[in-house]
Amino acid sequence: MAFVIEDTVRIDAPAEVVWQVLTDFPRYREWNPFCVSAESTLEPGAPITMRVRLLGSGERTQREWIRSVDPGTAFSYRMKPIPLGALHSLRSHTVTPVDATHCRYDSHFELGGWLLPVVTGLMGAALRRGFGAMTAAVADRATQLA
Repeated sequence: MAFVIEDTVRIDAPAEVVWQVLTDFPRYREWNPFCVSAESTLEPGAPITMRVRLLGSGERTQREWIRSVDPGTAFSYRMKPIPLGALHSLRSHTVTPVDATHCRYDSHFELGGWLLPVVTGLMGAALRRGFGAMTAAVADRATQLA
C-alpha cells in the first residue's frame, strides 16, 4: 500500500502561466512555502535538487531524478529507490487547460516500500501540509502573474 497525496486546483490563469511558475526554479523562494529552491534542466534522467521545508524540522536538501517531461503540460521525478524495496517515490505536476484563461493543476505524490510506516509516522502530516501549501501557492502565484 502506498502513501498518496493528491491535490487539484482550478486556477484563474492560462496554463502557460502556471507552467512558467512551476518551471521557474530560481524564483521558488519568492512564493513556495514548501520547496523553497529547486535546480534542474528538466531532462529525463537529470537530477532535480530541492530545498524542502518540513514544518518543525527546518529545511533539508532532497535530490531526485527527472522521470518524464511533457513541455507545457507535465513533469515528474522520483527518488532513487532504496535497496530491497525499502522506499520509493513518485512526484508529478500536471497542468491542463480549461479554456484560454483558466486551467487545472494536479499535484501528485506517492511513497511506497516497507519503510513507509516509519517515514509517514515521522513526516506524513508535514508532507500533507507542505504539498497542500505548495498547491495553494502555485495558484496564488499564477493568478498574480496573470
